[in-house]
Amino acid sequence: MKFFALKTLMVSFTMCLAISSANAQKTGSVSGTILKKNNKQSLVGATINIVGTNLSAATDSNGRFRVLNIPVKTYNLIVSAVGFKTISLYNIVVNSGNENVYTVELEEDAAILAEVNITENKRSVIAASLETPLSVQRLTAEEIRSNPGGSFDISKVIQTLPGVGGGQQGGSFRNDIIIRGGASNENVFYLDGIEIPVINHFQTQGGSGGPQGILNTFFIEDVKLSSSAFDARYDNALSSVFQFKQKVGNANKFQGNVRASLIESAITLEGPLSKNKKTTFLASARKSYYQLLFKALNLPFLPDFWDFQTKITHKINDKLTLNFISIGAIDDFRFVPIDNVSPEKLYQISSSATIQQWNYTMGVSLRKSLDNGFWNLALSRTRFNNNLQKFEDNENPTPASQTLDFVSNETENKLRFDINEFKNGWKLSYGASTQLAEYDNNTFAVLKKEVRDTSNNIIQPGVNQNFSSPLNPFLRLGAFLQVSKRALNDRLGISGGVRTDINTFTKGGMNGLQTLSPRISFSYVLTPKWTANASTGIYYKLPVYTLLGYSNNNNVLVNQNAKYTRSTHYTSGFEFLPNDGLRFTLEGFYKQYGNVAVSLRDGISLANLGTDFTALGNEAVNTNGKGKAYGIEFFAQKKLTEKFFGILSFTYYRSLYSGIDNKLIASSWDNQQLLSITAGYKFSRNWELGLKFRYQGGAPYTPFDETASRLNYSSQGRGTLDFARLNTQRLGGFNSSDVRIDKKINLKKTTIDVFLDVTNWYVARNPAIPEYTWQRAADNRTFKTTDGLAIKADGSNAMPTNVKNDEPQVIPTIGVVFEF
Repeated sequence: MKFFALKTLMVSFTMCLAISSANAQKTGSVSGTILKKNNKQSLVGATINIVGTNLSAATDSNGRFRVLNIPVKTYNLIVSAVGFKTISLYNIVVNSGNENVYTVELEEDAAILAEVNITENKRSVIAASLETPLSVQRLTAEEIRSNPGGSFDISKVIQTLPGVGGGQQGGSFRNDIIIRGGASNENVFYLDGIEIPVINHFQTQGGSGGPQGILNTFFIEDVKLSSSAFDARYDNALSSVFQFKQKVGNANKFQGNVRASLIESAITLEGPLSKNKKTTFLASARKSYYQLLFKALNLPFLPDFWDFQTKITHKINDKLTLNFISIGAIDDFRFVPIDNVSPEKLYQISSSATIQQWNYTMGVSLRKSLDNGFWNLALSRTRFNNNLQKFEDNENPTPASQTLDFVSNETENKLRFDINEFKNGWKLSYGASTQLAEYDNNTFAVLKKEVRDTSNNIIQPGVNQNFSSPLNPFLRLGAFLQVSKRALNDRLGISGGVRTDINTFTKGGMNGLQTLSPRISFSYVLTPKWTANASTGIYYKLPVYTLLGYSNNNNVLVNQNAKYTRSTHYTSGFEFLPNDGLRFTLEGFYKQYGNVAVSLRDGISLANLGTDFTALGNEAVNTNGKGKAYGIEFFAQKKLTEKFFGILSFTYYRSLYSGIDNKLIASSWDNQQLLSITAGYKFSRNWELGLKFRYQGGAPYTPFDETASRLNYSSQGRGTLDFARLNTQRLGGFNSSDVRIDKKINLKKTTIDVFLDVTNWYVARNPAIPEYTWQRAADNRTFKTTDGLAIKADGSNAMPTNVKNDEPQVIPTIGVVFEF
């Protein structure tokens, strides 16, 4: 069935490409704004050249430019201005449909020495900054959209970067973001400078992963990932900071696109809101359509979602810019009837919970340019609602058989202010933030159901959670200072910073000295093509709200003694830039963790959890755990200079955490090896081919407790893990390859992009944890027993077995993007 569907889609894809346009030359356009990087003011007289043509433009008094009548093709752009460092923009796809809009910042050129030419070349390809000279990568909008297997999902594309793992089973279904062996909740995400805690649909509360990203790729201009040497302005980051830069809406005309495929449909619109071009907008909405795909795969569940995104930019004057952003999602995960039931499908039903979620982030930011810098003021609100329901029989739920009823809300109201000044070669940044955090949680959960033997003796006492969190709203406050300087003819870069964070809830939380987090980084240009970099820093993170708001069955908060998790980083490496479009980095890293949350119930570090569809941290803990992660990382990036572009990354690392016994053992993310290769080739006549390969070493996993599993399987629908043998087993390695073919058809004022994206095209069977279950009878609806009788309450006559949901899934997606 799967291969028949694939063949049908391939035929349909070929037929779609039979559509041809007239032979007349089609043209497109590029526009945008050039700013001075140091103070964000408009840069007048900057030149924009379209490489390979004689087309160019200069910016006007507002820093705006527009290049018209560009023959449709893929180009590189060079942006230059007298007294500023030249940069290049790569892989700019010019179509007859949408006009490309860019905001480019040029850095002042401080000297007229030979070394400056080195720096100019670096600025074209490098992703680093003075504050973060290493452990940083950047992806452009086109690299994200054309990523094979990405399906326009930024969260999936991120997994191609060095040090980024996808969870225990390779991230084939979920977008878990595990960076350099850290836990799933050690990452922070910023959209145009406003923090967005939720970036995935059906996100694990207390974690960051989910099966599908929320962000609209057509809003994104570029993505920057920092995995160490964090700028002091960012709080709560232990493993990474993601900065998503959104483009500004087109000020010249109204335009948009409609995207449709087997799994979703979406519309994106943008344009001016005022005649003077000072106000623009971006808006989008998306709806999932997984019914056909999941029915073809005979899956027993259906995820359904909506998401929405908006940006409005108003340029009050040349020194003052106002931005409004919003992003939100509505998610519903439920079970559906299936044909040809199997033990594997029934296990998926019995072991899972239904999920209803909604979330939003809304924010407004004001930026003012100063003579020697700028300041930012941002006010935002985030809310996340999560509802999980589970029953002993999920196909026939009744109130008496309910084993999980979890309803919670997280709300954050944030105010951030920072000032950035540039004087005499020094860069000084400082600021403060305040947050009002609100959390409520009503939990009923059967952890262990009471079990009696045939003589009515209690074999296992019942253990339930049943509470309403009494956590009151509390404040979170933070402040930072960062000082940076270039010296020795711009060869040496030094940046040092410090921040502190306090809160009004945890005991000792108002002592800012306990979270004082210094950091320093160095970079030195060894030769015109080689740079050495190093950094060290201490970073802190407040435990997640599910942990802080957990209470016992008497509604008494029990985790108020929780400490901020601490991570100390040591990182060094080299960067090699043989030419303007090619970059190599080699880095070593060491991360040491302290104050890690440890489950008092199970005795394990919570850093091992967070990649399932539950809530992480809803239990009593101490924060005496420790951990470490260390490794070496290689990265190569080839920007599009002719027709080829590609990325290769390899990471070897170890990840270890301690439990209540204080012994370091392999964590759930100790895959040890991560390899990713992504390549693309631009053919003539607007054809493009992309290929991606990923390998992830085998992850540790925990075997099941046979006795406890027998007692609890009937009520829980899954086995009980033996945490005394935590991560003592290891899966085989994960590997997968995805392919994508695009054909763009340019008409007079529209563009049709027809694409075929095939995930796991060579049908790789990938490792899956052998889950505990009981053997089923021929009808798959009842269980086999050793005595031929019904299953006993204690499961003693059940016949244990394992199921592996490791059938290879080839997922072809054919779709079209219509630009107008």
